[in-house]
Amino acid sequence: MLTRKQHELLMFIHERIKETGVSPSFDEMKEALDLASKSGIHRLITALEERGFIRRLAHRARALEVLKMPEQATASAPSRGRAAFTPQVIEGAGRPAAIQPANDARELPLLGKIAAGTPIAAIQHERDRLMVPESMLGAGEHYVLEIEGDSMIEAGILDGDMVVIKRVDTASSGEIVVALVEGEEATLKRLRKKGASIALEPANRAYETRIFGPDQVEVQGKLVGLMRRYH
Repeated sequence: MLTRKQHELLMFIHERIKETGVSPSFDEMKEALDLASKSGIHRLITALEERGFIRRLAHRARALEVLKMPEQATASAPSRGRAAFTPQVIEGAGRPAAIQPANDARELPLLGKIAAGTPIAAIQHERDRLMVPESMLGAGEHYVLEIEGDSMIEAGILDGDMVVIKRVDTASSGEIVVALVEGEEATLKRLRKKGASIALEPANRAYETRIFGPDQVEVQGKLVGLMRRYH
């Protein structure tokens, strides 16, 4: 089942390819769907791709291929001796497409490792991309970092965890942030404001709180979610 916006985008892409032979640009899609930013289009395309309606063609700009239309969604699924499940949807008179399906996800960049311990080198360039549930996210730009170290274990953040960070440059006292120390070292710590000073506070009694002047610490994001792999 597609949301209203997903259906609108799929139909727009289909009609544009049929008319011109070329898929529309992100700007054209954004304008057609009256969205505020291209990040919304990216989320819709990812959702359509996951559901098997479109495919991105590698190494080609503006290359989208429509694989099926909504009415074909259940027709091609193998039955294996059982009729395919077709949900019956009743649309109310309110705002039917306001809620996204729970399995929606957004593709975010994994920017490398960050220390939850002694600060390591500043955040690296993008090294991979990960799908993150929309339920963890909200408005704004986000990215993912891999935790290295154990200084935040009492906050439930373990070595090897993937933390989801919202890109901001300010944070309230008590929030867990990505802090760039003296322009060279990045660390994940709880931010405490103490008068004119800034404290970066661990969540492990084996580590000490570090105090800095306000011009020595730059907030680069705050923690909004966590993902963990079990081996």
